[in-house]
Amino acid sequence: MKKTAFFMSVLLLIGGVFAFIQVPAWKVAKDYNIEFSAKGVDGVFKTFTATISFDEAKLAASRFVMTIDVNSINTGNGLQNKHAVSDEWFDAEKYPNIRFTSSSFEKTASGYSVKGKLQVKDVTKEVTIPFTFSKSGSKGKFAATFSIDRFAYNVGKSGGDVENNIKITATIPVTK
Repeated sequence: MKKTAFFMSVLLLIGGVFAFIQVPAWKVAKDYNIEFSAKGVDGVFKTFTATISFDEAKLAASRFVMTIDVNSINTGNGLQNKHAVSDEWFDAEKYPNIRFTSSSFEKTASGYSVKGKLQVKDVTKEVTIPFTFSKSGSKGKFAATFSIDRFAYNVGKSGGDVENNIKITATIPVTK
């Protein structure tokens, strides 16, 4: 009987700890926008999925896992789209997704930053992405603007018509 009471107490304690660190899950709304731009190219990725658990008061328990479908690239030019998914650039047949997985969050003077691993093609690098978050009731919006060096991820050849630094602008409306 004492063992059962001890076991139940431990389970309640563990459950209380998990309830304390749980953060709200946000669902991505359909009107998200993932844009990229640089000298020589600009466009959007039309297919994006994410698992987002975020609470401004519980940053240590927050988590982002985001995936972009490379084949959903749209530059406004069909030939340029085919070139972008080819093996010279994104090699979408072999590497169909761009993936970001968070490891930590920090409050900053202008909003927040998230550190994590960005995987593009066969290269994974630690990056820090600044972002803002605004919410109103059960709705919210994440917004981020940052740059990556495409050549560091083996996307295309260095130089040429497309600048190496690619500016990414993401606007992600969410609901609870």
